[in-house]
Amino acid sequence: MSLTAAVFVALVLVASALGFTAARRNGGDLRALDEWALGGRRFGTLLSWFLLGGDLYTAYTFVALPALVYGVGALGFFAVPYATIAYPIVFLLLARFWSVAHERGYMTAGDFVRGRYGSRSLEIAIAATGVLAALPYIALQIVGMKAVLAQLGGIFSFGGGAMPLAIAFALLAAYTYIGGLRAPATIAVFKDILIYITIAAAVVIIPHALGGWKSIFAAAGNALASPTHPLPLLVAPQMQFAYATLALGSAFSLFLYPHAITSLLSARSADVVRRNAALLPLYSILLGVIALLGFAALAAGIHAPPNEIVPILFARYFPPWFAGLADATIVIGALVPASIMALGAANLFLRNVVAPLSGRAPSREAGTTKWLTLAFCALSLVLVLSVNVKFAIYFQLLGGAWVLQTAPAIFFGLGGRSLPARALLAGWFAGMLAATSFALMDGFAPNVALHVGSFTLIGFIAIYAVAINLGVALLAALLLRDRTPQREIA
Repeated sequence: MSLTAAVFVALVLVASALGFTAARRNGGDLRALDEWALGGRRFGTLLSWFLLGGDLYTAYTFVALPALVYGVGALGFFAVPYATIAYPIVFLLLARFWSVAHERGYMTAGDFVRGRYGSRSLEIAIAATGVLAALPYIALQIVGMKAVLAQLGGIFSFGGGAMPLAIAFALLAAYTYIGGLRAPATIAVFKDILIYITIAAAVVIIPHALGGWKSIFAAAGNALASPTHPLPLLVAPQMQFAYATLALGSAFSLFLYPHAITSLLSARSADVVRRNAALLPLYSILLGVIALLGFAALAAGIHAPPNEIVPILFARYFPPWFAGLADATIVIGALVPASIMALGAANLFLRNVVAPLSGRAPSREAGTTKWLTLAFCALSLVLVLSVNVKFAIYFQLLGGAWVLQTAPAIFFGLGGRSLPARALLAGWFAGMLAATSFALMDGFAPNVALHVGSFTLIGFIAIYAVAINLGVALLAALLLRDRTPQREIA
């Protein structure tokens, strides 16, 4: 085994060991769903910081984002403003969501919708959407791991990396099954330390090897402008609306995912949520730096599938031992969020899809949720193997387009008055149909061109779909004229 592979394996095993020991911390009966899925709602500012960072800065950050910049240029930098825009939303709206959920004992967005509107149909729709949106996001983590395994080669690429992936997911499943949310929260601390080390090295070593950032930008501009890759270095005028809508749509969808809500509700207090909303924009700096690796790969003359460029950069310019550390960072950065995503989706599915249909109380159904967690990981693996997308980030953006259709019910529900449940349900159905139809039009590409006469507007499918969602919901509210008193929330 090479030095790179040895360091990689050692660090992945250390992370897994941390996950297995997490169950012993903070006490609590892990047979209770609240303890297993939300850590007993006792996470303070520091642990919530690492958990949300581990939750939201994933293989998306290290693999998918630079791959998009490598493939389409500066349009890929939409992730930097979107991550920044998302945190005021958390500060203003989702801290309020935490307060309501804490007072009423809610564990999911589906719980909130049921309590706010008293509609089982809307509850199931919102919950099913969250589960559906989580699957492609978990799939993105698998794509990131596959990219690293392909670069490591040897036994790590055996069978297309199927065996090492299976081992990695067996470890993930085992420590999540045993420790619940405490496991990925503990590993997230270790993962973020590795991220800081890797990025600090990358911004020094790689630019130095390529002649500095000025040379990188010049070479990347030439590569993007070549006849085989005719794209501008900066965002083209016709794509500026797409850039803006990608940032805006992604910002509003980011904390609607089951795993993000799970992390929020694990916080000890609303003040913990607000403090993290104020501090987490620091991670946006890391996003911008990592995205620049896409330009570095162009400057280095790397010709490979976009999802593999970052592991190739690490292998080419880092010492072997440090390349192993960087590769482990990507894989651990995929395992941590995959664990939270699967856990959050399983909890949502059990409480708000299975329970309403079966009539069973889910309060102590931690055992069932554990098995569902494994099932959702397996479904995401099937998704990766059966659906081929040009860029890994397309998986996440598709999930974002779906989960954004839950925004009207949740955000309106945080106000004193809202639209009727039946109107919101009609809007949700129209939005989901539109988002899925747009995605299927062009190989799951996130942008669609709308033509009105000679005018063409290219934008993010999620924004178009949620506009349809809101339009149908408002129209339905007028037609239904449902004057049933709305439920008040504290």
